[in-house]
Amino acid sequence: MKKEFRVKRNEDFSKIIARKKSFANSCFIIYKDENRMGHGRVGISVSKKLGNSVTRNKIKRQLRMMIQECFHFDEEVDYIVIVRKRFLDNTYIENKKELEYLYKKVKRKEISK
Repeated sequence: MKKEFRVKRNEDFSKIIARKKSFANSCFIIYKDENRMGHGRVGISVSKKLGNSVTRNKIKRQLRMMIQECFHFDEEVDYIVIVRKRFLDNTYIENKKELEYLYKKVKRKEISK
C-alpha cells in the first residue's frame, strides 16, 4: 500500500473515529468518513495488548497486504481498521476473508443510504 493512501496523523485518526460510523466483526473494526482528497486512505491501529513490537509489525504488514488486495482507493473515503485479539487465532486466509466480508458490508451500507 503506497504511503499516499495511508492515514498517518493522530488528528485524522481522531476525526474519523469521532464520526462514529463503525462496522465490526470478530477480527476487525472499521471506521469510515468521507474526504476530499481525490482518493481513499486507510489507517491501521494495532493495540499493544496484541503482543510485542515484532508481533504488531507482522500484523500491520499482513493487514496492509490484505487491504491492498481488498480495498478500492478510487473513492473519496477514509477508513480506520482496528485489529481485535481474535486476529491472532486465525490464519492469514481466514483473516483476509473476514476483512473482505466486513468491507463488503461497509459498501452495502453505503449504497443503501
